[in-house]
Amino acid sequence: MTTLISALSVQLETGHDRLFQDLSFTVRLGDRIGLIGHNGCGKSSLLDVLAGSRESSAGSVQYAGLCRLQHVEQHLPPRLAGLTAREALLEAVSEQPAQHWRVDSLLDELGLPGAADTPVSGLSGGQHTRLLLGRAVLREPNLLLLDEPSNHLDLPSLLWLEDFLRRWQGGFILVSHDPRLLDTVSDKSWILRDQRLYSFDVPCSRALAALAEADAAAQARRSGEQKEIDRLAASSKRVAIWGREHDNEKLLRQARSMQRRVDKLKEDQTFVSRGSPWRLKLSGRTLEADSLLAFEGFQVRAQPEQPPLFQIDSVWLRPGDKVALLGSNGTGKSSFLRQCWGDLQHGEARAGWRYHPAARIAYYDQSLQQLPGDATLSDALYKFARVGDRERRQALIAAGFAYSRHNQIVATLSGGERARLLFLALSMASYHLLWLDEPTNHLDMEGKRELGAALAAFDGGFILVSHDRELIEHSCNRFWVINDGHLQEWPDAESAYQRLFAGRGNAVPVSAPKAPTQAGAQSANGEAEAQWQRWCQLEAWLAMDLARKRKHQKPNLQEEWRQEMLRLEQELGL
Repeated sequence: MTTLISALSVQLETGHDRLFQDLSFTVRLGDRIGLIGHNGCGKSSLLDVLAGSRESSAGSVQYAGLCRLQHVEQHLPPRLAGLTAREALLEAVSEQPAQHWRVDSLLDELGLPGAADTPVSGLSGGQHTRLLLGRAVLREPNLLLLDEPSNHLDLPSLLWLEDFLRRWQGGFILVSHDPRLLDTVSDKSWILRDQRLYSFDVPCSRALAALAEADAAAQARRSGEQKEIDRLAASSKRVAIWGREHDNEKLLRQARSMQRRVDKLKEDQTFVSRGSPWRLKLSGRTLEADSLLAFEGFQVRAQPEQPPLFQIDSVWLRPGDKVALLGSNGTGKSSFLRQCWGDLQHGEARAGWRYHPAARIAYYDQSLQQLPGDATLSDALYKFARVGDRERRQALIAAGFAYSRHNQIVATLSGGERARLLFLALSMASYHLLWLDEPTNHLDMEGKRELGAALAAFDGGFILVSHDRELIEHSCNRFWVINDGHLQEWPDAESAYQRLFAGRGNAVPVSAPKAPTQAGAQSANGEAEAQWQRWCQLEAWLAMDLARKRKHQKPNLQEEWRQEMLRLEQELGL
């Protein structure tokens, strides 16, 4: 198979640490690679090196002449914020006028037809992801470098992304912390750990299992080697004592020879991973009160002068309640938290809601802007917990930030490291109530598991905006759904998901580019689009029902959905 990229002994160092060293690999045409690793290990930096936006400290990266790669970054470039969605797509092919005809059809395929003339700054995070993917596709690459594209996506959009990547004809390197997505779309896995790259020709879950087996075997070998080292070291020490006591040069030479063998064995000892350095804990307090928050006739707006996104007729929150706030992107979940937080910052709730005056409330902003970018790690904590320098440093070390990094500037941290630092700050401050806006966006797989356990054991309450089903199901006991301009409460996660999916169809996946043909194609495309929407909706319902416990599943409905999906696939020529 044709090689697109060949890397040899690549190394990258930062001002505080070495991210990786001696990485050698090839990327071939059509490779579908999932790149996995804990926060701060250098995944995004490796993509930057491959994209040419960052130089490696050592080693070389060679590209084949036919390699056409596009880098889809985590965050929207600031220069696009003032453009409309259509203008942002046109800007991507400004030097290729022949591609301009594709922009309007691509807006439909990306699920952004109603946002074509909306400023990019007004789009949701999930819409930003779609826009960035669209800009990349317009340039007709054969290799995509995707840096956590599933961040900020709601559940229907995540299904859209899965379908897009399944049908993508080129190759990709996909950085993600979503094992379900990686298992669905990738066939190879790279695991970046301990400054090394481990490669497996299987998807994520099987690769992680294989790595765990290799770790266990390495640990067993190292234990056996350590026993031999300890035996020889003890013998060397005993022989050296005898040599000195009896003034026997032969015994002393033998002891030195044995010590050299010990040193050699230590040098060649099997490497065992140190694992992730991170620890995520979350401490809180329960307020002795009947109610923490109450909403009656509360209207949520993106901006004060704009019409309401949705209304809350009557709902309240008790101490210790753990609420999942669900809804499609753009329905106003983040706006709800921002609006309430703005009131809280001004010290007064506007009409429609109230909070307990003794409640200590914190806000986890998905953009992580509460952490001052120009502060050191230790100083950033002081804003939340007014404790001594020693206590802050001990907390940083316990959370996985080595002592040598405590004077590092917050702005230089990766997204995952910032997220963990903010959780540490919230834990040290010990709040009664947390407002959490997409807290898993920057966490690795282990971090998500730790967060789920921490929230389940959290003594206070929280309102959680998230599309992570495992986190929602394991940590929440109340479920609010935004749909049709109103907020409603549902008794469990399953019924909340059902309402969410029933209230919204999925967007159409991006198809391969085709030249415009006769006028009749527009009608055919519209019919095909409707069929795609129905197929994606059926797939979402089926996946959701299969995720239930077996006794709660509906086999008859599942069979009906499968039959209809099969019919639609035949009509679409799949």
